[in-house]
Amino acid sequence: MDIAELIGEYQAKAGKFLTIGTAESATGGRVADRLTNVPGSSDYFEGSVVSYSNEVKINILGVRRETIENYGAVSPQAAIEMAEGGKKLLGVDICVSVTGIAGPSGITPAKPVGLFYIGLSAEGEKSSQKYIFHGNREENKRDIVEATLNILRQYLLQCISKLKHS
Repeated sequence: MDIAELIGEYQAKAGKFLTIGTAESATGGRVADRLTNVPGSSDYFEGSVVSYSNEVKINILGVRRETIENYGAVSPQAAIEMAEGGKKLLGVDICVSVTGIAGPSGITPAKPVGLFYIGLSAEGEKSSQKYIFHGNREENKRDIVEATLNILRQYLLQCISKLKHS
């Protein structure tokens, strides 16, 4: 099932759409692009913030400067704060975020090319997932977008499952 179908199923059972937003760094808006390529996405997709620089992460999304200084922009902590900030800024029910190193530069010994974190913020939920891909820049971006959409699908399936059991 695609995200639009899952949102529709949720709406049919709960009586309301869940709204979605994205806060993206390394993907440059590709997650939002994929979400908005579906007819009817304007019913649930509210917007996106492409926060490529640390200053935009801090000043627009509200990522704490200490988080960037202590853990880096590519960290589970930054991914969660990006998702939380995007959720608040966009006024959505669910926000997914992506931060990572697409390559070929930007690496450190502890953070290789292909390292990404996906954050999710929703009511009562905040999480991050780590991924490492081994492709070139384009392949890494494609793969992390797919992973992000899959996390969103899994979260929506959980929401629907909770409705069935309540």
